[in-house]
Amino acid sequence: MQTSHRAVLPLLTITLLAGPLGALAQARPEDKVAPWVMENTAGGRTAEFLVVLEAQADLGPARALAGKAVKGRFVRDALWNTAQATQGPLLADLQARGVEHRAFYIVNAVWVKGDRALVMDLAARPDVARIEGNPRIQNILPQPEGPEEAPQAAEPGIIQSHAPQVWSMGFTGQGVVVGGQDTGYRWSHNALRPHYRGWNGSTANHDFNWHDSIHSGGGICGANSPVPCDDFFHGTHTMGTAIGHDTENGGVNQIGMAPGAKWIGCRNMDQGAGTPTTYLECFEFFLAPYPVGGNPGQGDPTLAPDVTVNSWTCPPSEGCSVNTLLAAAQAQRAAGIVSEMSAGNSGNGCSTVSDPPAIYDEVFSTGALNTSTDTLADFSSRGPVTVDGSNRVKPDISAPGTSTRSASNTSDNAYTTASGTSMAGPHVAGGIALLLSVDPSLIGNVDAIEQRMGRTAFRISTTSCSSTANVYPNNLFGNGRLDALCAAHDVLSNVSINVVGNTTVCPTCTGGTATVTDTGGGPATHQWGFRTTSGGAITNIPGETGTSYLIDGNDFPGVGNYFLVEVTTSTAGCGTPLVSNEVGITVAVPVELMGFEVQ
Repeated sequence: MQTSHRAVLPLLTITLLAGPLGALAQARPEDKVAPWVMENTAGGRTAEFLVVLEAQADLGPARALAGKAVKGRFVRDALWNTAQATQGPLLADLQARGVEHRAFYIVNAVWVKGDRALVMDLAARPDVARIEGNPRIQNILPQPEGPEEAPQAAEPGIIQSHAPQVWSMGFTGQGVVVGGQDTGYRWSHNALRPHYRGWNGSTANHDFNWHDSIHSGGGICGANSPVPCDDFFHGTHTMGTAIGHDTENGGVNQIGMAPGAKWIGCRNMDQGAGTPTTYLECFEFFLAPYPVGGNPGQGDPTLAPDVTVNSWTCPPSEGCSVNTLLAAAQAQRAAGIVSEMSAGNSGNGCSTVSDPPAIYDEVFSTGALNTSTDTLADFSSRGPVTVDGSNRVKPDISAPGTSTRSASNTSDNAYTTASGTSMAGPHVAGGIALLLSVDPSLIGNVDAIEQRMGRTAFRISTTSCSSTANVYPNNLFGNGRLDALCAAHDVLSNVSINVVGNTTVCPTCTGGTATVTDTGGGPATHQWGFRTTSGGAITNIPGETGTSYLIDGNDFPGVGNYFLVEVTTSTAGCGTPLVSNEVGITVAVPVELMGFEVQ
């Protein structure tokens, strides 16, 4: 994902949920209005803008709720009820004026089209917190990179991310739904159709599975497309990397990370151009999908995706206020939906992760590696985030993002290659789908999912961009390279040994049996050994590489006290080798052999 940047405008510094709700009640009307709105309504011009109300739902209680379905219902209802209870007077005012408008609930806000006089009248209302712009943002998206490459058993980025090893364990993303908001999707593509939630193998039902937020224009798809359609190629390509596999034609073109997952989609860009409201509309659809041609009041949060792919941007330099989309990102997270975001292609300088929503703490941002290497692609944006004053470390993780072959929109069997963080991000979203198929108990627990993906990433150290060596995340690679296999196993986190039987033996005798227990890391090797002093160097016991060890006096150098330990190493490299606790072992000569008579 690349973005077009022009002159940087002054930023609206009021955050969406910062401070008490009445903090702006006494603000002057002009202080509530974003600079972009003032600029674009000058000279009698009209502009599109968002009127954000003071009242915003408290989603905090969702954190204490168990299960994604319960969280999703609470969040949707809290947001919906707040909007329904507070928007009435404003909507009546707009209706009476004959002004174009559309209400949102994922943020308690109303889209309006009007002139400066209307802006100032609305800003003077005590129930209005602020007025932000709705600029048309031309995303400079990655372009196809030439002729189609021959299909491989699995694409290099899929291999580098270790997805095939997870497939061999029997997990392909089954039971998981991936959502995507992008340029749209060629749902009938051979690599996408079998995995579309609206396809039952013979007929398609797009209700609750597709939404088009493009209401004018729309290129080859037109506006308000009743079926999934891609007016560019970008969306089809990204979803292909997340879930694609041509399973109906002999299983060729293994382009996706999680081919067992289902997908749903929303078009948020008109040939690469989006607005804050097209983005909000898709966020709203994912929170509670509703039928084609329906309305958000028909939304069903039980049909929300588990993770979404997002390869687009809303840059402040284009007039998008820093926090316009923050509440929407917060709502997705509160509802148990992981929002994967491409970090952007503004590298290679520091603090180039500068555009919402990739800058937010509430999303999982992805940087791009040069595929099949552990070097950062030159275009990949770096942290720290400074545009909002947070100095936040970004990205959160990195994945292969160059010369990525995936599905294209030109026909049902078209494939092409492209490069960008747009290509890296879907690897991560697909990796999350694999993890959730391995451990469904994690579904809806965004904190736990992101922590698992972060701690299992392959570490790539740097000191660039205010990063500290061997401290993670850092401002180039985040927590490191995506490793789907280690995410499935988790990192090796605990090794302990326990002895049943005698721990005192003679030099030629055997005693009790020690057994090792380890947590995480997947398949592992084991090496038993001993120390002569607690915490000292370990001497390996030759040949003792099983999960249990029969204590044998012959394995120790002589009479004395020792400390038995075991070292476990993950064969998949999931975490560093760990040394167990120590168990004291005494090697002693039996009393009857000491050369004197016992009285």
